[in-house]
Amino acid sequence: METAAQVLLVDDEPRMLDSLGELLKGRGYALTSAGSGAQAIRQLGRVAYDLVILDLNMPDVNGHEVMDFMNSLQASGKVIVTSGASGIDAAIGALKRGAYDFLRKPYAREELLRTVDNALQHRRLQAENQRIALRLESSERVYRYLVDSSPDIIYTLDHEGRFTFVNDRAWHLLGFSRDALIGRHYSLLVHEEDMERANYVFMEGRGEQRLSRSVELRLKSLRSGGDVRTFSHELTMTSLDAPHATADGRPPLMAGIYGVARDITDRKRADELIAYQAYHDILTELPNRMLFKDRLGLALLQAKRNESNLAVMFIDLDRFKLVNDTLGHAVGDEMLQQVAARLKSCLRRCDTLSRLGGDEFTVVLPELSNRPDAALIADKFIDCLRQPFQLAGQSVHISASIGIAVYPEHGKTVDELLRHSDVAMYHMKAQGKNGHAFFDPSMQDASSQKIALEHSLHLALERGELEMYYQPQIDVRTRKVTGAEALMRWNHPQRGFLGAGEFLPFAEENGLMIPISDWMMEAICVDLLEWNAMGGVPVRLSLNLSPQYLDRGDFFEKLKNALVRHAIAPSQIEVEVTENICIRNPQVAIEQLDKLCQLGVSVAIDDFGTGFSSLSYLHRFPIHTLKIDRSFIMEIQDDKAQYPVVLAIISIARGLGLNLVAEGVETLAQERFLERAGCLTMQGFRYHTPLSHPMLMELLRSQTQGKSSAELPMVLGLLS
Repeated sequence: METAAQVLLVDDEPRMLDSLGELLKGRGYALTSAGSGAQAIRQLGRVAYDLVILDLNMPDVNGHEVMDFMNSLQASGKVIVTSGASGIDAAIGALKRGAYDFLRKPYAREELLRTVDNALQHRRLQAENQRIALRLESSERVYRYLVDSSPDIIYTLDHEGRFTFVNDRAWHLLGFSRDALIGRHYSLLVHEEDMERANYVFMEGRGEQRLSRSVELRLKSLRSGGDVRTFSHELTMTSLDAPHATADGRPPLMAGIYGVARDITDRKRADELIAYQAYHDILTELPNRMLFKDRLGLALLQAKRNESNLAVMFIDLDRFKLVNDTLGHAVGDEMLQQVAARLKSCLRRCDTLSRLGGDEFTVVLPELSNRPDAALIADKFIDCLRQPFQLAGQSVHISASIGIAVYPEHGKTVDELLRHSDVAMYHMKAQGKNGHAFFDPSMQDASSQKIALEHSLHLALERGELEMYYQPQIDVRTRKVTGAEALMRWNHPQRGFLGAGEFLPFAEENGLMIPISDWMMEAICVDLLEWNAMGGVPVRLSLNLSPQYLDRGDFFEKLKNALVRHAIAPSQIEVEVTENICIRNPQVAIEQLDKLCQLGVSVAIDDFGTGFSSLSYLHRFPIHTLKIDRSFIMEIQDDKAQYPVVLAIISIARGLGLNLVAEGVETLAQERFLERAGCLTMQGFRYHTPLSHPMLMELLRSQTQGKSSAELPMVLGLLS
């Protein structure tokens, strides 16, 4: 009878530990729980576990330290690491310590069960392989049957590095038959770039008297057009018969190698993909800000050493927001990809083009002879963008404003060069766009630009230049409007309509968020009064709060007084906050939101999943609604594929009994996937573009005529 697998569950979150135990209970495992890293180490010192499911982030002893303890014991049990961390360093650290797999929280139930089954299966196969090695002399027939059934390549090498045995797995994975390998040197299989390492572990390294060792080697394959695959080799020194007998008639023993090669190509590619995504922009596949600054730093060191020049360019696309607003974000993303390809075609191999975010790009030009060379590249950029882009069946024209800073004339550090090229770019925009400008100290610096914009914002409030536009939300079952997200616009006298993203971040930085939020609060009360006076369905307006506004102690009183003054029921107001408010000042935020709930105001979390807050905040904060950020919706390309992050967010909302809204829905595939997954309220260009207040009121009035008087929610997003 097979002994039940010993499984140790380690997590400092009691609820997670209990949930994990319930998930695995009744599946034939002998389960043991540990509520901390220290407790896990005590258990590991007493019991040899087949599998450890280990939380990485624990306050006393973290998961990495627990794995280090297991490695010091040479424990053979498998380790599945779970973590809610968004960075890649934790995953890389776990895999380097020998973790079988790394699951990011929250993980799907099926994914965990499949990983546990696979890990225990690998554990059983490893144990079986070890037993095979001990039974080689006693049962050649059984040995060959079991070895050839192994999922790994099993082989032995003689003291000269020639194959004396290899199982059939080499044929299935690499296309080399047993007969083609027996008697041949291992160099037949090892990739040329890994030969030095192979020679050491197979030959020179024997003098270290180590009985076993591990090494990663790439092996040649005859399959898939000569593909190269990566294998993890577990090597054991063995004694093999030599061809000449000793004086007593027995053959002498010489060192050979018994090896088990496991195909880890897919895991290596996944690791490489994670590392690539950490330093590249996913949309354009260009270096991101982090990698760009690193390359610029290296270029500066080389320029200092060689006493040469380099240039930094800051590129901002003109009229890109118009493309996004009129044709949709999907078309805007396609344009960014085409722009990146055109810009890259103008550069040398030693130059670096990166995307900082949005429609902003940066370039570093090392080994620059003089300023005219940088101007020549900038002119090439302008010329390559002059040709129209074919998007959504029509020709779209776009231009760029380029700022240039030259080392050492305009700065000697990474930050100085980036800042001064940014200033030059804004100067170019002020001069009419579609061109380039070199930084000059006489240019209006960043602080004076901010002062001018601050003054304009003050005037905007006084002159009534701020307006509200609304993007309807749709119930996909009835195709009816069930709400709307309000988008703030600034009708600038010179620059035209500006989106909230173009001035609200600056307003937060310069203390203007408070008066703008006060204006917003009054505006929504006026809108509510206008709608209520029509006798239509009651509307719930949700105010998306800036962290600064929430931190102000008088926010609650301001809102309460405004509701009383305009005779509006608190149930018609919903406060919408972002995840990052949870970690900015959580206790103050909880107190403020609790007071709002007691008043009768509901709370929503906007852009859920994009911040850095813990899931525990969903329990601590009085939340009624989750909004799925459009960055997750954009990933949905095929309604029949799987998108675990979106499914996880929907599952969280269901489990907590929260309302759910998907933002940025633009395609039929996205709609179908979300509807099947259980998200029924959506907004995006698939349904409506933002509407003026009168247009939205007319839409709602025509829809609700003769309908029931059920409450109609309207979401108001200040920071959208």
